[in-house]
Amino acid sequence: MRYLPLTDRDRRAMLTEIGVGSIDALFADVPPTARRDGLVDLPRAMGEIEVERAISQMASRNIAAGSVPFFIGGGAYRHHIPAAVDHLVQRGEFLTSYTPYQPELAQGTLQYLFEFQTQVALLTGMEVANASLYDGATACAEAVMMANRLTRRRRAVLSGGLHPHYREVCETYARFIGFEFAALDPAPGGSEDLAGLVGREISCVVVQNPDFFGEVRDYSDLARSCHDAGALLVVVVTEILSLGAIHPPGEMGADIVAAEGQSLGNALNFGGPHLGLFASRDKFVRQMPGRLVGQTVDVDGRRGWVLTLSTREQHIRREKATSNICTNSGLCTLAFAIHLSLLGETGLTGLARLNHATAVGLAERLERIPSVRLLNRAFFNEFALRLPHPAAAVVDALAEKGVLAGIPVSRLYPNRPELADILLVAATEMVTTADMNRFERELTEALS
Repeated sequence: MRYLPLTDRDRRAMLTEIGVGSIDALFADVPPTARRDGLVDLPRAMGEIEVERAISQMASRNIAAGSVPFFIGGGAYRHHIPAAVDHLVQRGEFLTSYTPYQPELAQGTLQYLFEFQTQVALLTGMEVANASLYDGATACAEAVMMANRLTRRRRAVLSGGLHPHYREVCETYARFIGFEFAALDPAPGGSEDLAGLVGREISCVVVQNPDFFGEVRDYSDLARSCHDAGALLVVVVTEILSLGAIHPPGEMGADIVAAEGQSLGNALNFGGPHLGLFASRDKFVRQMPGRLVGQTVDVDGRRGWVLTLSTREQHIRREKATSNICTNSGLCTLAFAIHLSLLGETGLTGLARLNHATAVGLAERLERIPSVRLLNRAFFNEFALRLPHPAAAVVDALAEKGVLAGIPVSRLYPNRPELADILLVAATEMVTTADMNRFERELTEALS
């Protein structure tokens, strides 16, 4: 092992100091049942070319998102990323930068985080946003814990329209931190009586908009019901591009917004890394998790940026910390900020309109297929279809023909047979007319 710095002489000196005669004697106390007999059955060493060839062969077993008609969403969406985004985030000063502990050495990083916070606040209609979290699911759990601290209550209500992965993350946090929640059953296309569950013991109600099934709702009345009971409204957004077309949570009276920012600047990446967005009312800022970058002036009066709030346990006393979030994927945050800056307000709203128009056109086509029913009254770029057969089998059949038709809800709710015939379909700006023609043709054939 020539890459190890130790020599045979070093090893002999070590064994002499310990007082054993050999390496085997050193590990003699390890029970035989815990030892491996012989080498691990792995391929022998290969050169770089051989490794690249082997990995490429393994990767070719996947159907790449860009190689076939692609209609998968469910919280991670395929959007076009301008070439300038990757070019800029790979500059050395961004690619290798770390947590900006020393502001005098990290003004560039702090400035883009400050601009990112401004973008998130404007998108969500909120007053203040932090410098990002890990992803949308953990941001959702952080929002519940923040509401618990603010209200001094320990019970939350989770909508049945919340993404099941987000619900599971909340369950994990609740089990180890010690709070309770009531989670409603999934109800695609239906309505929920969330207001009727809000009582004086409830810290917050968590909803998603558009919800897991693609439904778009106005939660203004629910916000008023929450506030009348002293509870907070938490709105989750998994498709951040939707805020270029629909009313932002802040205009509906939301107190905290937790979102996934992957759609802007970040590819699917086989599920990550992505980035969490987090925003709230200004009066709640001291209970916000993570970090907050603020603007200031130096001794010469020049504009500069600093970490204004750092409420994680690495920076302050543990008992005073609001979160133990550590260094998150700041490069994903930068990619988000660059992409949104390139779009601008006009580009963002135009892209959102294009997504909605594409999804509406596809839904109208698919709804014409016999026995296929659209479950949504209003949606953005994702919708739910009820099929005459289990959706998982239909998705598998279309995948064999080179069409990635969406997500069968049974994949995420395997123990709910009443949802087995529901298919989630997403259509972004990347979907072409030819893609829709092929999807319609192959689905019609699969259901006939």
